[in-house]
Amino acid sequence: MKSLNISLTRFSQTLMIVGLVAIISLFSSCDKRFELPIPGTVLDETPPTADFSFAPTDGNYLEINFSNLSASATDYEWDFGDGASSSDASPSHTYAGEGSYTVTLTASDKLGQTSTSTQTVEVVEPIVTFTPEIYNPGFDIEDPDSYREGWRNGDLGGVIQITSSPIHDGVKAAKLPSGGDRIGYQLITVQENKDYTISFYYTMKTSPVGTVEVYVLGGHVTDPANIAGATISHVTLNDQSSASDYVPASISFNSGSNTEVALYFTNTNTESRLDTFTIVED
Repeated sequence: MKSLNISLTRFSQTLMIVGLVAIISLFSSCDKRFELPIPGTVLDETPPTADFSFAPTDGNYLEINFSNLSASATDYEWDFGDGASSSDASPSHTYAGEGSYTVTLTASDKLGQTSTSTQTVEVVEPIVTFTPEIYNPGFDIEDPDSYREGWRNGDLGGVIQITSSPIHDGVKAAKLPSGGDRIGYQLITVQENKDYTISFYYTMKTSPVGTVEVYVLGGHVTDPANIAGATISHVTLNDQSSASDYVPASISFNSGSNTEVALYFTNTNTESRLDTFTIVED
């Protein structure tokens, strides 16, 4: 009887071993989706995505500001394409000159996953479009200075008078009495080293013989004694063929190192009128 019990026990152990082997074989042959993870590992359900945008700094086209648009990232590595790099999230970088630069952002997370975004950055000096303007060029702005707005300068002479007849265009024109003691004056913003032409219309009474004097001055002038030294260009006009018909005229100049010039006009001996000023770059 004892021998029978031993045989049954050994048979049971054999069945258990066979069962374990079968179970192990079953798990080994199953799809890997059913494999158990390595202890201590974490599934990265939100891997990083690298992305960025960029724009130059106002007033300094060589300095590029980078905005980081990456998702699910904690660390960043920038390659600016000129040998420089940064680990800041959203850095700024100043390039040495114009050109095309390949910029690469590598974004990573704490689980070691990475993503890369590459873009070409064009560093180009912007073309500045600038148009100089003469304020109240036809003496048609009434308030607050009764059509003289923009044309006063008491230091160089009396203020212009205003006439409604004759005029060239609009509703008013500037009038200079025969005494020659009134002037028109306005500062105009220009660019350096540019050629400009100021055009306008004028008329003079037929007698006595006189002139209209138009100047372009380099910058703001407050003392009549400094007019000659500040003069960039000057024209003397003397068409007295008609007191009512306006004659076209112009004065050309180069701005040189000036960013402001003064348009200054006056007359001698005979009543004169001026109207409709314009300025263009040649």
